[in-house]
Amino acid sequence: MDNSSLHCPSVHNLTVEVLPPVLILEFILGLPGNLVALWIFSCRMQRCTSNTMYLLNLLIADFLLLVSLPFRIDSLMRGENWVFGDAWCRINLFMLAVNRSASIGFMTIVAVDRYFKVVHPHHRVNRITTVQAGILCGMTWAVVLALRLPLLAEPLLQLSRDNVSLCRSFNSYSDPPPIIRLHNAVYVLEFFLPFLLLIFCSMRIIYILRHRQLDKKQQVKRAIQVVLLIVAVFTICFLPGIATGITALFIKKLRPHDCASYQMASQLFSFSIGFTYLNSTLDPIIYCLSSSTFRNTLKRSFNAMGIFHMQLSRRGSEVSDQ
Repeated sequence: MDNSSLHCPSVHNLTVEVLPPVLILEFILGLPGNLVALWIFSCRMQRCTSNTMYLLNLLIADFLLLVSLPFRIDSLMRGENWVFGDAWCRINLFMLAVNRSASIGFMTIVAVDRYFKVVHPHHRVNRITTVQAGILCGMTWAVVLALRLPLLAEPLLQLSRDNVSLCRSFNSYSDPPPIIRLHNAVYVLEFFLPFLLLIFCSMRIIYILRHRQLDKKQQVKRAIQVVLLIVAVFTICFLPGIATGITALFIKKLRPHDCASYQMASQLFSFSIGFTYLNSTLDPIIYCLSSSTFRNTLKRSFNAMGIFHMQLSRRGSEVSDQ
C-alpha cells in the first residue's frame, strides 16, 4: 500500500525523537516487575482464587506488549522505518491491540469484583469459583480476539513519500477500509464504556461505605484504593490517546485541508503511545494492592532472603481475596 491512500502526508519527527527513550525505559521497568509477578503466580502461590485468576490473565496481556515492544522501539530508532515485513507488521500491531483490549477488560473485571465484594457482600457473584472465573477469562479473551483478529487480514504496511515503510494501525486514510473503521470504533468504545463503569463503581463504593461508616476499616480502604488505582491507570495510560485521536478525527472532518493542524494532532497521538504502553509497568502495583495472596507471597520471598522481615497480611482481612 502506498501513500496515495492517505489524507495527509505523514510527518512524525516528534515521535521519532522523543518516544524511543520513553519506550525503552518502560520496557526496562516493566519486564522485571512482570517476570517477578509471573514467577509468583506460577511457582510460589499456595492457593488460587478468582481474583488471582483475573490478575494472571492481566499479566498474560502484559507479556503480549513486552514481546512486541522491542520491534516498535527498533522501528522508531530507524526513523519509523519498519524492516520486518508486512506479515510481522500485522502480527505486531495485532498483539499490541490485544494487549490494550485485554488489559482494559481484566482491569475492569478486577474493579467490578471489588465493587461487588464491598457494596454487595452477599451477592452470589462473590461466590464465583475458580473454574467459573476461568470461564469468564476465556470469554473475555474470545471477545478481545474476535474484535482484533480482523487486523491480521488488512495490509497495514505503507510506503511514505520518502520510501519509509510505516507499520501503523492508525493512518490518515482518505477512505478508511471497513477493518480500520472497526478498529477505530473498538479503540474508542473499549475506553469509554469501561471508564464510565469504573467511575460508577468508585463513586458508588465511596458513597455506600461512608454512608455505612465503614470507610475506616483496612480491608475496605484497600478495596477503594484498588478501584481508584485502576481508574488512575485508565486515565493516565488510555485517556491521552483517546483525546488526541478524537481531536485528529475532528480536524480531518471539520477542516479537511488543514494538514498542519492534523499532523500536529497526529504527532501528539503517536506520542501518547508512550502513555498507553505504560500500563504494563503499572500493572504490578495492581497485583500487589489487589491481592493479599500475591502480596503475602512476595513478602515471604523477601523474608526468605533474610535481608529484612516483612509482616504478612492476616488471612481473611482483605476483601480482595475473599
